[in-house]
Amino acid sequence: MPDDRQLLRRFASDRSEAAFGELVARHVTLVYSAAFRQTGGDAHLAQDIAQLVFADLARKASAFSENVVLAGWLHRATIFAARQILRGERRRRAREQEAVTMNAIQSETGNDNWQQIRPLLDEALERLNKTDRDALLLRFFEQQSLAQVGASLGSNEDAARKRVNRALEKLRAILTRNGVTTTAAALSTVISANAIQVAPAGLAVTLTNASLAVSGTGTTFTLLKIMTMTKLKLGISALIVAGATTALVVQHQAQTKLRGENESLQQQNAQLQSDNESLSNRLAEIDDSKKMSDEQFNELLKLRGEVGMLRRQTGELGNLGEENRNMRAELKNSMQNQISNSLVTLYAEQQSNTVEALKIVALDFKVYAAEHNDQYPTNFDQMIESARTFITTNFPGGIGLDNFEFVNAGLVNSDTPNAIMLRERFPSKNPQGKWQRIYCLAMGSVRIQTSADGNFDAFEQQHIASPPANGQ
Repeated sequence: MPDDRQLLRRFASDRSEAAFGELVARHVTLVYSAAFRQTGGDAHLAQDIAQLVFADLARKASAFSENVVLAGWLHRATIFAARQILRGERRRRAREQEAVTMNAIQSETGNDNWQQIRPLLDEALERLNKTDRDALLLRFFEQQSLAQVGASLGSNEDAARKRVNRALEKLRAILTRNGVTTTAAALSTVISANAIQVAPAGLAVTLTNASLAVSGTGTTFTLLKIMTMTKLKLGISALIVAGATTALVVQHQAQTKLRGENESLQQQNAQLQSDNESLSNRLAEIDDSKKMSDEQFNELLKLRGEVGMLRRQTGELGNLGEENRNMRAELKNSMQNQISNSLVTLYAEQQSNTVEALKIVALDFKVYAAEHNDQYPTNFDQMIESARTFITTNFPGGIGLDNFEFVNAGLVNSDTPNAIMLRERFPSKNPQGKWQRIYCLAMGSVRIQTSADGNFDAFEQQHIASPPANGQ
């Protein structure tokens, strides 16, 4: 069975999907378990982290040195990816908690000893030197035998046993300094029993296919990575856009190849026509001869056979040219369909984000009104700072408070629930060619209005708040 280094070399040299799939299958449990611990048991977030790690592996495989221990590299990459995602996740949850006054309660299960060790384990592993960390990861997290650990580290089974025991003692000492009292034997038992979470069925195949898809071009990888990091609002569309981008690249390459083949066929056709004319001229000269020797007659028969063959080849070239034109037309239609589908998906995602932003603003307005005698804000500066920050930072697709404007400022309150409070500053044209504009009413509901000519006056007149009769 090939080892990790051999599989890496095979994938780096000829982009073998089988080799990469084997690497993912071997190490998916290590990566998923580390991500699972880092996310506090969030299985979906752990899968996203695993996706990023194996996508990076596919992209960087050709740059790996011969002495790299893949388990160690994957663990560090997982910790780095988890920190990046969790940092953004913590900021998002903090803002959301202030804006919508919600508290997330997470429950954790397991024995007391593991509950003390779990949040400190990965950080403690990172504080070990490279060889000690690799030895523990191979032994306890990838569940290799001591002989396999020794082979991976370039030593034998006895040396691997000593290395694992020393590394385990160093890990115990680090945990003790952080307030966890345990023994090396107990630590070994706890890690063996709790540190591994089996990856969901089919995750290895999914990660293999997605990682290979995004490693083809730098642009596609960057797009997928950005969309995955903003999964809370835009995760689904990333996969669609990445798939469409990959298809367009493949189609462009196929079209370029067909264009080259077409030019080559045209050159061959021109050469055959020239040869045909030359042979016809020679036949005419022979026909004009009054006397024809046996040798000349044999040459005539030979020339006639060559002319017939050239005519057949000319006909075949015509058929190939027709097939070429049909394939190019099919490629063009397929590319147009891919682009159209992607635009529809992206527009729907942008519209969904705009609606959600307006709902968050409406909620903040209600909080403001409850504190100001049922009077709604008349400008965005009166909003709660956390809500302004949440909208500005949580919708990176260009959505912010500048996208909206006040209507009926100073007139809307709980007594005018159907009056327009906010609307999109500018209407937009949807993929079906109609104009759309999104409104937020005083009750907090959001309406999407459609117009063939971009005129929304009729709807707005029905939802205008009138000044109080007494002028107050």
